[in-house]
Amino acid sequence: MKFKDMPYERPDFEDVKKQLQELTEALKNAKSYEEAHEVFLKKDALERHLETLGAIASTRHNINTKDAFYFEEDKAWNQAMPEVQEYSQTFTEALLNSPFRKNFEEEYGNLLFVNAEIDLKSFSPEIIAESQKENDLTQEYENLLASAQIEFEGKTYTLSQMSPFLNDPDDARRLAAWKAEGKWYKDNQPQLDRIYDELVKLRDTMGKKLGYEGYTTLGYYRMGRNCYDKDDVAKFREAVQKYVVPVADEIYRRQAKRLGKEYPMSFADNQLEFRSGNSKPAGSPDDILAAGKKFYDELSPETSKFFNTMLEDELLDVLSTEGKRGGGYCTGLPDYHVPFIFANFNGTQHDVEVITHEAGHAFEAYMNLDRVPVSYTWPSMEAAEVHSMSMEFFGDAWAKDFFGEDTRKYLYSHLAGSLTFIPYGTMVDHFQHIVYEKPELTPRERHDVWKELMGIYMPWMKLDGDIPFFSEGEHWQLKHHIYSSPFYYIDYCLAQTVALQFWAKIQKDRKQAWDQYMTYTLMGGSKTFVDLLKEAKLDSPFEESCLKGVCEEASKYLENYDLTGIA
Repeated sequence: MKFKDMPYERPDFEDVKKQLQELTEALKNAKSYEEAHEVFLKKDALERHLETLGAIASTRHNINTKDAFYFEEDKAWNQAMPEVQEYSQTFTEALLNSPFRKNFEEEYGNLLFVNAEIDLKSFSPEIIAESQKENDLTQEYENLLASAQIEFEGKTYTLSQMSPFLNDPDDARRLAAWKAEGKWYKDNQPQLDRIYDELVKLRDTMGKKLGYEGYTTLGYYRMGRNCYDKDDVAKFREAVQKYVVPVADEIYRRQAKRLGKEYPMSFADNQLEFRSGNSKPAGSPDDILAAGKKFYDELSPETSKFFNTMLEDELLDVLSTEGKRGGGYCTGLPDYHVPFIFANFNGTQHDVEVITHEAGHAFEAYMNLDRVPVSYTWPSMEAAEVHSMSMEFFGDAWAKDFFGEDTRKYLYSHLAGSLTFIPYGTMVDHFQHIVYEKPELTPRERHDVWKELMGIYMPWMKLDGDIPFFSEGEHWQLKHHIYSSPFYYIDYCLAQTVALQFWAKIQKDRKQAWDQYMTYTLMGGSKTFVDLLKEAKLDSPFEESCLKGVCEEASKYLENYDLTGIA
């Protein structure tokens, strides 16, 4: 069924609560595992249905934030789900205390219960009001960004539509674009500051209500971290500073030399990788989708079936339009056994990465959407990002179909960008740890923290330039995850480290690397991140030697990369 034809009706949330109550009592009163298992499957089916309807409402709202009907629907879900969560948690408690727990573990593994225990630690009816307010604030932030209207060269653009101008090869035009976008953020900064200040204090209150020191512990539980803690992440950050920052710094020094610029460079100049311009897709959005079809048709029978389903059922919305939320993501529609990809094509290299990155998520979901319980469809966030970032590297062998004459630029840029991203993503994580440890910080003090961290993680950025907002240590406010999904961003860095392992394996034997990728993918979310890596014979990013090794291999490749003839 095509996405546009999928019926939607807001569920009766009071009836949902009643169903959960009845299922909880039935589970408690079950006289045998067969009875308990039947109740478990009914609850799973209800969860699948709610997930499907919620995804339809949210996605249709994101496609057009000006649509009044889905604006109200999204708002209704934001209000209702924290209340529904209370009843779902009561079922979880009954499952944890079930006399048939051992039987469930034998059939589904113990991760079901590990995650259930984490779930109980992340919620209480005491924080329903705060959770509802949190949803309202994050929606306000997303709608603010989606409403952006930026005047540039006599025309009006959204934030996504401004992207091509931000890496324009003409120095004056590129700088003007950065100033125009920076001005919009600066003009709207009072709202951005207020929203985030409220979110930080609200989340701090939530953590303390649940008995934690503040939000950090609660944030880790809400992220479902089940095999590592903040000390492991702190060690990873140290390794990033030790191994990745020097490699990234050298990449930017070579870039400054190519551009004829003084190091460190401004935000505008750092965005331009080649004097002749950054790599761009060779064709239209339709051409990109056609190249994506060729890639997946040739990669494997499984990916071919998957991507043709996505195209035939119109399960991708990729064009950047007025009123559309920025960014990109993949979501699941379990009732229909398919995923959905949301994106914003803007004529840049990013368009191709949507077809590989978000489709990497979608492929994993497609292969696992029949898993029981539905929570095993997706692994934890950092494990899920391995699917997407690694799929990008498998796409490199088909780069010519996507980029044509810019293929050599892209292949260099893709690997270089994968390395230079890690310090930035790690800085986002470090920033959030400081913010939630010190919720009393003023907006200006938070900006100063970001500016100080940039000196550690991104020394190639000049902060005394004349681009408003960006050169003043404030551009963290454009990162959706900081507002909407605290502590999420380190997941990308951990996953990128694993994906770089796949990159190295692909250079030696692509078929063997793909077999290893499929081993990793077909486990879905049935194991923890660390255990998924073990099963797929991959190194853990929490081992210092892992980051050290991938940096050495990638750095050597880039140093010897042939850029002859590329200005």
